[in-house]
Amino acid sequence: MQIVIIGSGNVAYHMAKAFVLNKIPLIQIFGRNEKELHKISDELKISYSTEKLEDADLYIICVSDNSVENVSKIITKKDCLVAHTSGSLPKEILVGEYRKSSFYPLQTFSRSKELEYEKIPFFIEAENEKDKNLLFEVASKISKNVMESTHEKRKYIHLTAVFACNFVNHLFSRAKEISDSQEIPFDYFLPLIDETVQKIHKIEPKSAQTGPAVRNDIRVLELHEQLLKDESLEIYKTMNHSIQKMYEL
Repeated sequence: MQIVIIGSGNVAYHMAKAFVLNKIPLIQIFGRNEKELHKISDELKISYSTEKLEDADLYIICVSDNSVENVSKIITKKDCLVAHTSGSLPKEILVGEYRKSSFYPLQTFSRSKELEYEKIPFFIEAENEKDKNLLFEVASKISKNVMESTHEKRKYIHLTAVFACNFVNHLFSRAKEISDSQEIPFDYFLPLIDETVQKIHKIEPKSAQTGPAVRNDIRVLELHEQLLKDESLEIYKTMNHSIQKMYEL
């Protein structure tokens, strides 16, 4: 089996690296950004191109959701399997006479951050049993956690991930803005962040909640609101309202 990855961003890089590390036959990485493709090629010692798409049995499209449909049109081979890595798109977004599927890795990808690929959950969807088994075989060489998922289920998986990762990271960014404004090193908060994350490995998130909102400490809540303005104030009010509503305070 020969595989081509299409894309040059963070997901493409990490998928290519996971394939190479696990000796999965990756023959090419293809995309538009030659500078980034060259970096990936140099590091992982795999062929790349911005012009000629190699003949392959499996193409994995690792591009932004907005680009998946258009990128899928460049694959003209009929007797092949094509998978996108989106958490929110149906496999039917792919445009071509080939077999369609999804190969969704549930993780946040940054080029500069090493990952333990064997811990990443993969969610597989395909048009037939043979293709599903093929994707399971590929994903299982990378991860110990591979599951089948419908598009309907995958949409909720991705939505959960946005709450659990993207929103939380945005709150970290807002927190750093506050600490920076007072010249307080953000490193001081890392043990607290680490403990918060570690805690929910053992305790249900709802049971782990602490803070002035869950205590209904009006004095502290009002004090904090006086210290904030603009978007951070609105976020603070919205989050506290949500906490109080969850605990019916």
